[in-house]
Amino acid sequence: MTVTIYHNPACGTSRNTLAMIRNAGIEPTVVEYLKNPPSRAELEAMIAAAGLTVRQAIREKGTPFAELGLGDPSRSDEELLDAMLEHPILINRPFVVAPLGTRLCRPSEVVLNILPDTHKGPFSKEDGEAVLDAGGKRIV
Repeated sequence: MTVTIYHNPACGTSRNTLAMIRNAGIEPTVVEYLKNPPSRAELEAMIAAAGLTVRQAIREKGTPFAELGLGDPSRSDEELLDAMLEHPILINRPFVVAPLGTRLCRPSEVVLNILPDTHKGPFSKEDGEAVLDAGGKRIV
């Protein structure tokens, strides 16, 4: 199974999502999107496939969102996409693309909805929250 994660290694949610993918026995393609951002077409396709609006896919916290005036509801999707491509930190994370779907995995356990049921035992997030039991079955 081919899975791609648009990952930021400094983000706990992204690290937890990557670890859950690996716990399913899948070694994904890891795209550090801050270093290698998606193209406009790829970004638009991910957002659409995840069933989101561009505004839902933009990250506010820890970004230049406010300074760029992106909260203004009159800003078009085109303007928001331009900003996301110019400042990739504005792309919310992590996006995961898999044969079973595309999701913005916030919270990280959303990734379980698009992975096969092949988990290798228990899994807990970095903060200790248990997500999978000893049999690899979802708790949350």
